[in-house]
Amino acid sequence: MLIVVALIGLLVSITFPSVSSGVDSLRLISASDSLVSFLNGALLRAERRQQVVEVVITRADNTLTMRSSEPGFLRQLVLPEGVAILRLLPEIPGDPDQPRQFLLYPGGTPPRIGAVLANRRGARRLVSVDPITGVPRVERLEERLEERPEDQ
Repeated sequence: MLIVVALIGLLVSITFPSVSSGVDSLRLISASDSLVSFLNGALLRAERRQQVVEVVITRADNTLTMRSSEPGFLRQLVLPEGVAILRLLPEIPGDPDQPRQFLLYPGGTPPRIGAVLANRRGARRLVSVDPITGVPRVERLEERLEERPEDQ
């Protein structure tokens, strides 16, 4: 019985780092997908309902807030534990922890919105809105940096 318990303990200690790494990766992927869905919802609301939509991204709280000109409309996305917003793009001078506001106008060109998300293990994803197509997308940041190092 003691040998069986020791073997189980050994297996758990060997597999725990890979399991926790997998969970962190899943959290980052889920947060990226949630952010894409949130931004897509804001873009669609501006276009289909013909309302001005404000998206506020707060790095300090890891939250996104969506408001529109419709009274009482408010949506909020809180990123999961272990996922943080590292940078907001385009970067502006000043305090990076200040909330950033983006306005989406009906029939207008979407602003260039970008957010770099990272998990505890250092994996990063870039969620951005293409200003030409207006479609949010997710990229692995390491691959993107290898292709174009000037975007760092």
